[in-house]
Amino acid sequence: MIKNLEKLKRIVARDSKVIMTTTRVNYPLVIEKGNGDYAYDAAGNRFIDFSSFISVYNFGVNANAQIRSAVKKQVDVMMHTAFNDYYSELPVVFAEKLVKMFPGGFGKVFFSNSGTEANEAALKFSKIFTKKQYALSFYNSFHGRTYGSLGLTASFTVHRENFGPFNSVIHTPFPYCYRCKLNDGSKCCLESVDNIENNILQKETSGKEIAAVFLEPIQGEGGYIVPPKEFVKELRRITKDNGILLVSDEVQAGYMRTGKFLALDNFGVDADIYTMAKAIAGGIPMGVTISKKSLGDIPEGSHSNTFGGNLVAVAAANASIDYVRRNQRSLELSAKKKGKKIMTRLNELKERYEIVGDVRGLGLMIGVEFVKSKKTKEYATIERDRILKLCFNEGLILLPAGRSAIRLIPPLTMSMQNIEKGLDILESAIKEISSG
Repeated sequence: MIKNLEKLKRIVARDSKVIMTTTRVNYPLVIEKGNGDYAYDAAGNRFIDFSSFISVYNFGVNANAQIRSAVKKQVDVMMHTAFNDYYSELPVVFAEKLVKMFPGGFGKVFFSNSGTEANEAALKFSKIFTKKQYALSFYNSFHGRTYGSLGLTASFTVHRENFGPFNSVIHTPFPYCYRCKLNDGSKCCLESVDNIENNILQKETSGKEIAAVFLEPIQGEGGYIVPPKEFVKELRRITKDNGILLVSDEVQAGYMRTGKFLALDNFGVDADIYTMAKAIAGGIPMGVTISKKSLGDIPEGSHSNTFGGNLVAVAAANASIDYVRRNQRSLELSAKKKGKKIMTRLNELKERYEIVGDVRGLGLMIGVEFVKSKKTKEYATIERDRILKLCFNEGLILLPAGRSAIRLIPPLTMSMQNIEKGLDILESAIKEISSG
């Protein structure tokens, strides 16, 4: 049970007076410090972290000792060099290591400060490379909140209302198999493919005008929705047949989260452009956009920023990728083993409780969707939010996703013991809500 709750509520009240409203959770989590599997709040309460602070701390809360050491060392040397105007070696060293983690033929990197900026860059680059004006994205997608990436986003109307009109973006249904009326993964996939080929490309605009398709290999904010493998393969076929670039948004799903460095690798296809952020610098703001060498380069001055390639962020990213390269196989096995354990336990809960409608995920990127009834699949949003609060009260940090889902994204390095403890807390909350 949370202690000194009044102190936490006072901090939240002060926050509301000076900080603009954003996307805060419905419980007073006021973080002060963290390490490994745990985060600690301003009142000294300890929490098992099943959020990785939005898939940032893939290798432990507050990163790991190697990353922190690299940041401390770099701060005393040089923090900012305006890398997009001048030159510096460290970002080049990191970029050289990064491209080796990608399929052959990749080699052009652009540094920014966040996922939305990485996607903004990908949107601009795809238009420069193809000389086409449209982009295609999916319902339930989330690519960011800045203007260009917001045009791609289509998960909640609150993200977009009052901000339009947007750039030339066409949205199409994503194969959300749990809620597909066809109730069959293969048929759901074919319906999504058919809509692109026979509606969008035949009735709205041809491939001659579409620069890129933006895809989250697993939709994040929209509900942790995993598409059928055949859908991703068919989508890649469509893009190749029509001279359209495929952009894989790996901001949340990438960087070992699914057990693969690139989440798209789970589906057996490659993209033309990839975007990353969140976990890439272990807690320091950073985004990257990586494209195929064959696409060429962009004209000087057509895109840039002030802080991209910031040396502190790059030092963190460089230490982080060194850690991945040393431990990639063990990280892959760990994500798969722990993910299987969580999925097995959640599927047991699905059998036991009417409120647990669907369980889905890859590696340690797992979603559980709550419903009022398995038969009607009515969204159980209020119940989901109550479960989040109950888990918080018992020392477990979780985040919502979609209309009534919860995402389970613990650090890849979390102990199996703490995974079990976290699942015990979650089950207790589900049981309490289910009992009325």
